[in-house]
Amino acid sequence: MASKASFSIIPCVKRKEEKEERKRSFLKNGSMLLKDLIATCSCDGKSHPIRCYSAAEIIRAANNYPSCIIDRSPFAELYRGILDDRTVIIKKYRDWVDTDRAIRDIIISMQMSSHKNSLKLLGCCLEFEMPALVFENAGKGGLNFDGSLVADNELLPWKTRLRIAKQLASALTYLHTAFPRPIIHRRMTSHCILLDDDYVPKLFDFSLSLTIPPDQLYVQEDFATGRMGYLDPTYVKSCQISEKTDVYCFGVILLIFLMRRQAAYWNDAGNVWEYLTRDPKLNVSDGQIQIEIIADPKILEEVGGDEQAQQQLQDFLALALLCIQEETEARPDMIDVAKELVRIDKSILP
Repeated sequence: MASKASFSIIPCVKRKEEKEERKRSFLKNGSMLLKDLIATCSCDGKSHPIRCYSAAEIIRAANNYPSCIIDRSPFAELYRGILDDRTVIIKKYRDWVDTDRAIRDIIISMQMSSHKNSLKLLGCCLEFEMPALVFENAGKGGLNFDGSLVADNELLPWKTRLRIAKQLASALTYLHTAFPRPIIHRRMTSHCILLDDDYVPKLFDFSLSLTIPPDQLYVQEDFATGRMGYLDPTYVKSCQISEKTDVYCFGVILLIFLMRRQAAYWNDAGNVWEYLTRDPKLNVSDGQIQIEIIADPKILEEVGGDEQAQQQLQDFLALALLCIQEETEARPDMIDVAKELVRIDKSILP
């Protein structure tokens, strides 16, 4: 009898220990979150409440894990699940990641949720070792490094690519201008873009974002970090990061959309990394770059010999090259990039 009694108590003790550990994680992460939320102002004076999910709800939502994983990175995993009878995207940070990254992601995602081109944060779970974030679903998923869709390698038509670029520029402009102090995304890459069922882009992943302090134009860092092919050369030299760093990254994305090429790729012949921004075809000192040489063949097939469409591509390329100027002063502000994309989009009336 004694052995049966002790056997039945063990699971109860284990469940109690797990419950206490979740409670400690909740208090630790929750107190940090509340502290940051109090210190952060909403841009429009309105509150954007999010729901606090339990660990049990998150685990049930991911009952097909890991088969429902839609993306992996060194820092987190994204997977789809069902919560409250709706499909959601759950972001689960790896346990070794600094908790500050997840907290920052929650705070800025919450602030950005009012923008239609930012992935809306529905809630979070603070009962795990690292907070888990719950977002609205983005049915089409993410982009490949060459700008095509991850799910089925679908090649997006030119008009869709242009519209996505225009809407992403709007989201980045909002990030830079809508809050008391400019927020820099800091890691703006194709990896940070999801598409909903209507191919509407959703910007996400603010885990490395920075706010520029009052009376300063940039943030001074100890060393530069970022994804190869997207690194702002001025940032690499000076370790000074500003809104123009995001502009540079966005220019790389514009080139990816136009050329359907990766930002960086390994050259086996030269045994070196090659960068899209250093493509010799983009460095023409005399005359205009021939769009037929650098544009994605699918785009060229679409536009055919239409002179207006050819000019639209040329203007798009010119804007991308302006964004990736080596000197930060030569780059436009994000708001001007957004305005120019609106103009380019309207240059051909339907």
